[in-house]
Amino acid sequence: MGEKAAAARRDRALYVEILIDAPLDRVWELTQTPQEHVRWDARFTAIRPTRIRDDGAQEFVYELDLGVHTIRGTGVSLGERRSAGGERTSALLFDTSDRLSPLGKGRGYWRYVPTPDGVRFLTGYDYAPGWGPLGRVLDRWITRRVVWWLTAWSFDRLRLWAESGIEPERTAWWRGLLPGRPRARARRCLSRPPQRGARRIMEDAPASLERIDR
Repeated sequence: MGEKAAAARRDRALYVEILIDAPLDRVWELTQTPQEHVRWDARFTAIRPTRIRDDGAQEFVYELDLGVHTIRGTGVSLGERRSAGGERTSALLFDTSDRLSPLGKGRGYWRYVPTPDGVRFLTGYDYAPGWGPLGRVLDRWITRRVVWWLTAWSFDRLRLWAESGIEPERTAWWRGLLPGRPRARARRCLSRPPQRGARRIMEDAPASLERIDR
């Protein structure tokens, strides 16, 4: 096995990328406003800001309502608009003490990259599996794949909203089964960065991630 292939196999961080043919400001608004974020992102049902740090980072609490149980956790994020070429970034830390959560402590980032064809909206993130030894086994074969699919499906819901004004409530998974209804598809997203060589996904995180993790 070559060195680059071996590095790729060891890199278990999740990566999702989609091209959104919409203004950068629109994509930023729908992703950085908590009330809008939870409408398209199926990984959350509530995000409530709690405090703004001196450096501008936003602390928050989040929930994921599973019907029979609600997972709760905390996080901090920092969005930055200033970068070369008009690119924007957002860094994130999250954690939970909920023993029923399949995801434990994690960190990640969003990048918004303007192109002539639209905004390359992408994320890289990683986390410690929950559920102890069993969770580590399940994460390798099941959980991480489900989390990737849920993220990618959510990204396409965002695309439909930003491009065509199709609100996320119209693309709930069960609505997509009805004939003639708009449908979000995870397969529209990339699962690995293009032309990345041997670089690991989390090596592409913005410097702001290290700042909020101090």
